[in-house]
Amino acid sequence: MTVWVPLLGEIFKPPSRTFAILDAARDDRIYPALISADCDWLCLYRGDAAARMATVAPYLVELHPLALFTSWLLAEGWSNSWGVFLNADLPLDRLQAHFRRFLMAQLPDGKTVFFRFYDPRVLRVYLPTCDAVERETFFGPVARFVFETDDHVAAVFARSD
Repeated sequence: MTVWVPLLGEIFKPPSRTFAILDAARDDRIYPALISADCDWLCLYRGDAAARMATVAPYLVELHPLALFTSWLLAEGWSNSWGVFLNADLPLDRLQAHFRRFLMAQLPDGKTVFFRFYDPRVLRVYLPTCDAVERETFFGPVARFVFETDDHVAAVFARSD
């Protein structure tokens, strides 16, 4: 049995749709795999930034359990911090609009920086610090997030937690 097979049961929770947000900057194989993927995907960046930074941008991908891309992603990306998985009942473009709101963050000194929330090493630290309002805002239409821990096991943060 392939190591990632148990992950299918964790990330696919019908009737919700399953998505991944992948960071193409983590591995140079991600962007070419997206281009030929048998799944729908959208870049979280838009316009000139999407074109200029295509090979290192974050991407929202709708996953399907039998898709070749899903198998490849779990086999190659799990334990490499390529991104996070989530369940939501929203079309891809509306989910993209939700997550685009979080791409930038303002630091206490007023400086604006990229917020790499789609990195599991960031999200697993960020979510526990959120108060109820911040958590509700960040989750939006998302029912749950699934991502790897330092030990490469699946951690789940659900809206109801």
